[in-house]
Amino acid sequence: MIADPSSCSAQEIYKLLIGLIVPRPIAFVSTVDRAGVRNLAPFSFFTCASADPPVIAFSPMVRGVGGVKDTLHNIRETREFVVNIVSEEIAAQMNLTSGEYPAEVDEFLVAGLTPLASDLVTPPRVKEAKASMECNLFQIVEVSQRRLGGSLVLGEVVRFHVADAIVENYRVDPDGLKAIGRMGGTSYSRTRDRFDMERPKA
Repeated sequence: MIADPSSCSAQEIYKLLIGLIVPRPIAFVSTVDRAGVRNLAPFSFFTCASADPPVIAFSPMVRGVGGVKDTLHNIRETREFVVNIVSEEIAAQMNLTSGEYPAEVDEFLVAGLTPLASDLVTPPRVKEAKASMECNLFQIVEVSQRRLGGSLVLGEVVRFHVADAIVENYRVDPDGLKAIGRMGGTSYSRTRDRFDMERPKA
C-alpha cells in the first residue's frame, strides 16, 4: 500500500498514523479554567522533548465536531497543567474521561477519581495515579486548526511525584508502574512484555 496524504481524507491518514505509531503513552492531563472548574482528559499523542530543562509534550487534536478542547483552552488561560501517568489500575476510569463533555463538567467526578492538591501549580493531580508531573506552559506550537489537526503543547516539569514503591535511585520500576499504551481504534497495550538490548559502544 502507498498512501499520498494529498489524495487521502484526513480520517484515512489519521487511521494510518494511530495504527503505525504504537504503542503510544497516554498523558492524562488535569487542568482548571479561570473559574476553577476542573478538567481531566487523556491524550495519546504524548512524549518527552527535553531533559534539561525537563520538558514534555502532548498534542490535543481539533475536535471532530470542531472547536478547541477544554484542556487546550484552560492551558492557554492559566499556563499550567498536570500530566498523570495511566496505569492498568485506572485504565477504565481514564476511558470514562475521554468523552466529549461540556466545559462545565468535572471529569474527576465522572470517573470517580480523587483530585489531590499540587505543590506548585493550581490544577490538581490524580491521587490514584502512581506518577504525576506538574507543568508550567513552555510553548504552544499551532500545527493545524483543521478537523483532526492539532496543537503541540510543551510543558516544563516543575515537580515530579512518583510513588515510593516503584522508584529507586530515580529509576522507575516498569512492573510497578504498569503503564498502558494506546494502539489503534479501541485497543490498548500493557507494558509487561519487554526485552533488553545493550547500546553499541563506539
